[in-house]
Amino acid sequence: MSAPTPAPKPIVDEPLPLPRRWGEAELARLTAMVGQSSLFYWKGPQTAALLEEFRRHYPLKHVFPCSSGTASIHIAIAALRLRPGDEVIVPPITDMGSVTGILYQQGVPVFADLEPDTYNLSPAAVRRAITSKTRAILAVHLAGNPCDLTALAAIAREHKISLVEDCAQAWGALWQDRPVGTFGDFGCYSFNDFKHVSCGDGGMVGTNRDDLGEGLARWGDKSYNRVIGGRDPEDLAPNYRMSEPLSAIATAQLTKLPGIVARRRAAGTLLTSLLAGTPGIFTPAVTPGGAHSYWFYMLRLDLARWTVGQAEVAAAFQAEGVACGAGYIPRPVYQYPVFKNHNFFGGAWPARDAGYTTMDYRAVSCPVSEAILRDCVVLRLNEAMTDTYIEKVARALRTVALRLTK
Repeated sequence: MSAPTPAPKPIVDEPLPLPRRWGEAELARLTAMVGQSSLFYWKGPQTAALLEEFRRHYPLKHVFPCSSGTASIHIAIAALRLRPGDEVIVPPITDMGSVTGILYQQGVPVFADLEPDTYNLSPAAVRRAITSKTRAILAVHLAGNPCDLTALAAIAREHKISLVEDCAQAWGALWQDRPVGTFGDFGCYSFNDFKHVSCGDGGMVGTNRDDLGEGLARWGDKSYNRVIGGRDPEDLAPNYRMSEPLSAIATAQLTKLPGIVARRRAAGTLLTSLLAGTPGIFTPAVTPGGAHSYWFYMLRLDLARWTVGQAEVAAAFQAEGVACGAGYIPRPVYQYPVFKNHNFFGGAWPARDAGYTTMDYRAVSCPVSEAILRDCVVLRLNEAMTDTYIEKVARALRTVALRLTK
């Protein structure tokens, strides 16, 4: 009996490279922290160091370290003092944390469609979404690709509304050579475990506007005024404080940010160049005027050219050793059950029940966003990937495309 034919070796014939994310720098700060008499953030040495290091990268006058990226956006939205029924324009492809704070402040997320190649808010769609109730635009820099901040800021100025930047996935991304988060009225950042830099979970929110920034800390600290002391809150605000251990790790992580982003940007740029002209594949477009920091790499499939569907294409990529998945989030945010059922507070939506809005998320449709999710494939990308590894990934993608497209 002849021996069975061995399975062909995948083109990407090495394990997924993973960076060593934490080490001596984090340990040194944690060791110093253990000797402190308190781990509370206010006037804590680790928090002070975090603010100093953060401002090296993001020159924001007023900043507050908080418990998550979700918290950072909630703090920004709360500082805008929304009234029930006030509207905030948001993208349909984002994390739920981008919209949670709007709903908790009794605001109304209004979904505007995306650009088909950058996957970010379309300025034209934002214009169409503006009403007399619009108070802000939430610009999500998806996967590290900066939004067209010039266009969005111009719309915000024209309509006298605010611009909030969700930079959770965009550490190190630039717009016109300036860091994202420094163009809008607020910049919001995440130290979640899966981001470019991380302390497990944490966040930062900042602004250069004195009128919004003077009381910024109170929106994440139960409306307590730590400067004058005492507990005499003037507003309703949650407790979103970051502790000293998290600040210690985040500070050390930020010292590594330039190197992390430089390698990710080089890897993403190389992959795009190697995939040029591949049949059935559309590579992501970097927003003109921006610099991408590649939290992940999302490509789109021209499904009319493929002989199989999205899931089968992703499976074929995986069989060649590519770390990827079909789709991104399962559906646009407005199609999540919590939105379709308007189930925001115990099965009810007080803002709508009281007549402050007539929004019905069951009627919302953003065709470009829906199409992106139907035909996208998300590839893992990190700073440990060498050029040789990226070349293997590109060769695998091209090989599959040539085999399975018409």
